[in-house]
Amino acid sequence: MDNIVTPHGTFIREIKDLIYRRQYEAMKRVNTELIQLYWEIGEEIDRQQRERGWGKSIVEVLAQELQKEFPGVKGFTSRNLWFMRQFYVEYSGSLNLKPLVSDLDNSNLAPSVREADKPVLPPLVAEISWSKNIVIMQKCKDPLMREFYIKMTKRYGWTKDVLINNIENKIFEKYLASQTNFDEIVPEKYRLQAKLAVKDDYNFDFLEMGIEHNEAELEAGIIHNIRAFLAEMGGDFSFIGNQYHLNVADDDYYIDLLLYHRRLRSLIAIELKIGEFKPEYAGKMQFYLTALDEIMKLPEENPAIGIIVCKSKNRTRVEYTLKATNKPIGVATYSFYESLPEEIQSLLPSPDEIAAIITNIGNNDSQK
Repeated sequence: MDNIVTPHGTFIREIKDLIYRRQYEAMKRVNTELIQLYWEIGEEIDRQQRERGWGKSIVEVLAQELQKEFPGVKGFTSRNLWFMRQFYVEYSGSLNLKPLVSDLDNSNLAPSVREADKPVLPPLVAEISWSKNIVIMQKCKDPLMREFYIKMTKRYGWTKDVLINNIENKIFEKYLASQTNFDEIVPEKYRLQAKLAVKDDYNFDFLEMGIEHNEAELEAGIIHNIRAFLAEMGGDFSFIGNQYHLNVADDDYYIDLLLYHRRLRSLIAIELKIGEFKPEYAGKMQFYLTALDEIMKLPEENPAIGIIVCKSKNRTRVEYTLKATNKPIGVATYSFYESLPEEIQSLLPSPDEIAAIITNIGNNDSQK
């Protein structure tokens, strides 16, 4: 009986997988055509306004006529038509994403937009939905920031809500400013995701804690607000335990917080410090990570990662310390604030360095 059922089961799973793949490809093509359509509509609105001197009223009239002609078809409101014009103007004026054209095949674009004398739709923007493009266009004015969030959305399948949350939490700035040794330690296949998992500074406003507190109070506050803590960490973390017990050579050791990162498939050890970072913290973390890899890590999982969260840090001291470590460790700070501290802005790389970092994000997509 098994000899009959098993081939049928395999065959059915293969057909289901085939259908899912084709449905996904069809959805991608539909999205590409929709973005192309909106680009061309935006182009025509802009051209007519420039050449004929038409004002805002033309968009209202156009919206009414399109909704009459295509009843039940969403997307032709006056508000969305203005977004189409803004989309075209912003991405054709300076062609902010032009360096990304080589990232994707543009052979499926209409001939009218492949003419040398016309701005070409940057292919990367067609890889994410219209609603996500609008979020990025409205909330991000810097071209490199836009490129970062488009690539991240495409690569990791961020939903609209996740995208908005990441923009509002300044993931771009925190990613660029973070201090880890992942470039040297973590395999390239997982490096980008690992770096996204560690911010340079964590916002612990949800703790509603006074400036004066000890490490036990900090840990207790986090456990009491574990949902908010995991959200601040980035959304891909699961909580395993606090004061997590390890027994090594008949001695007992306790990790402040132990998490699991779903995308990385790695255990994440977190040590909480209420003072300034000290180099010896990294030595202790290396010990914990070695123990986790030897005792807890499953064969299919990736090596454990450590995050040392301190009240403050000297960046040069952190840099020197991480150079001497052979386990993947990041060093972050925590603070209580409502917006990104100004000092983090001064730590960001130069525009050329940022462009190189973001370019590498797209180049490594084949290694996901």
